[in-house]
Amino acid sequence: MTAPPATAWKILTVDEWASFQASGRFEGSPADRADGFIHLSAEDQIEGTIARHFTGRTDLVFAEIDLTVLGEAVKWEVSRGGALFPHHYGALPLEAVRAARAQS
Repeated sequence: MTAPPATAWKILTVDEWASFQASGRFEGSPADRADGFIHLSAEDQIEGTIARHFTGRTDLVFAEIDLTVLGEAVKWEVSRGGALFPHHYGALPLEAVRAARAQS
């Protein structure tokens, strides 16, 4: 069995990213809070996540999350199309962000 990647991505709006930076933690988008966890995507899942949840948005920020910082709060669970997606149970701390870039 292949080990899961050490990083995942959180797709945020510019406003969510600004709030995340100001507070030092991200409690989740409305969809995250409704589902009880923060949705993350592996690198090869980003395009599908954008197509499904962010079509037409031009105000996105892609935050690379260091999963080793989050430890066992991250669970790889079956989601869209039977694929395993990383879900984080709890608030994301800013120190888990390796890098962030605005949508180009």
